[in-house]
Formats: sequence, structure tokens, C-alpha cells
Amino acid sequence: MQDKLVLITGGTSGIGFETARALAEMGAHVIITARDEEKGHNNVEALKRYTGSDKVDYLVCDFADQQQVRELAASYKEKHARLDVLINNHGAAYFGRQTTTEGYEMTLAVNHLGYFLLTHLLLDTLKASAPARIVNVASNAHERANIDFNDIHLENEYAAMKAYGQSKLGNILFTYELSRRLEGSGVTVNCLHPGFVATNMGANNIPFFGFLFKLIFNIFVPVKSPEGASTSIYLASSPEIEGTSGKYFVDERPAPSNRISYNVDVARRLWDLSMEMTGLN
Repeated sequence: MQDKLVLITGGTSGIGFETARALAEMGAHVIITARDEEKGHNNVEALKRYTGSDKVDYLVCDFADQQQVRELAASYKEKHARLDVLINNHGAAYFGRQTTTEGYEMTLAVNHLGYFLLTHLLLDTLKASAPARIVNVASNAHERANIDFNDIHLENEYAAMKAYGQSKLGNILFTYELSRRLEGSGVTVNCLHPGFVATNMGANNIPFFGFLFKLIFNIFVPVKSPEGASTSIYLASSPEIEGTSGKYFVDERPAPSNRISYNVDVARRLWDLSMEMTGLN
């Protein structure tokens, strides 16, 4: 990983931070994203102290705002001509239904459309840097999920875990379809379940429910952030998987995903809808 350029979204806490730390220790030039300047600066300084590396930077982005995602991609390209590894790691969950300025359900917008839009905007840089890797952090929360195209923004029936599961199934469908479309390009894409980890994922909820969300996760989940990051680190750095693409990993091994995730028609329908919702078409 020496001197490889790695962009990690949501790298200010949990597995994103631990992934950034491990890859920086391997000699990579790591760029994390943060929702504001203060978080970005503080976490970069912490990573520099922990790793002894000065090749750690940050860019600011709120993935609920598609304009900020576009600005993130433009800022990255302005600063760097190459991208060896893109790790889509950011994520959010909301107890109550929220929407973006475009009217999209917030969990889907942040967790799925955020991955989809940023990856597309950086694809030309990744292809020019081949061999390059894309790593999408999904979750086993997708296992009982479905994509309801008649109510994808959950206006009729909202539940936090339903919204989260749908967004994570979206990550896997996106991974598989993108892999098919990138065949022969030198860019691979894989996704993973990191294990449930202590996280700030619920921090965007209103104060009481955000506190409750984090309390539940931090009490009942057995995996700590360094362990939860191991598969992300493996997919970003291991020579063992050079050329491997279109797979879902658990504990650094390929694993089966929800049967719906293998449905090519569903994947293509979600792709086309995502293109429309992100203005890429």
C-alpha cells in the first residue's frame, strides 16, 4: 500500500477511522471525509499522531446533499490525478422518517445514492489508475430486505431498520451491477458486512433517539471498531484478492447474500432509478 491514494468516506469514527489508521500505517496516502471542518481537522491530527504518517488529509462532505458530493469529487480531482482505492464507508440510520431537499428518503439518499453518485463521479480517475479497487461497506441488515419500487422512499410505511436494510441491499445490488459493467476495466468492486460495531451512525437523529440508538448498538454489539474494520482493510489492501470482483465478504471470506441481490433485473432497475435520482442520466 506504500504511497497508494485511498479515499475513505465517513472516516471520522468507527470502522472508517480504524480503516484509515491501518492503511496509513501501511504507507498509503489516506484522505477521509468529514461532515465539517472541525471533525476533519481533529481526526486527521489524531490519525497522524497514531500512525506517525503525515500523508493523511480530509475533505468535507455531507452525503445527504448531492451538490456537496459533486463538490467532493471535484475537490479530490483538483488535488489528485490518481485514485487507487475508494472505500464507500459512510452510513446513517434514522428512527423517524426524514427527507433530503430533493424529497428522497434520507437513509436511501445517504447510504445508497451517496455511494452511487460519488463512485460514478470518480470512475474516470479510478479507471485511469487501474488496477484500482472500490470497496462498499454494506451490512447483513440487507438479508431480510427488499426493494419496493412502488414505495422506495417509504412514504406509506416507515421503519428505521426497514429503511436501513433497503439501503444496504441497495449497496450490494450496486456492487454486483457495477462489477458487471466494469469487467475488463482493471477496476474491481466488492462489498462487505463489517460486523456490528460501536458507531456514531445514529448521531443524525433527534437528540433523545440518537442517544438511544447509539446506546442500543453499543450495549448489544460484540464487535469493536478495529475488528469490524478488518474486512474493509483486507479488501482494500490484500494481494490475495487482486482481480476479484462482484463479491460479498464476511470475515474476509466470500459469503452468500440475499437472493434478491442476485436478480439482474432488480439491479438494473435500481441502477436506472439511481441514475435518474442523482441526475447522472
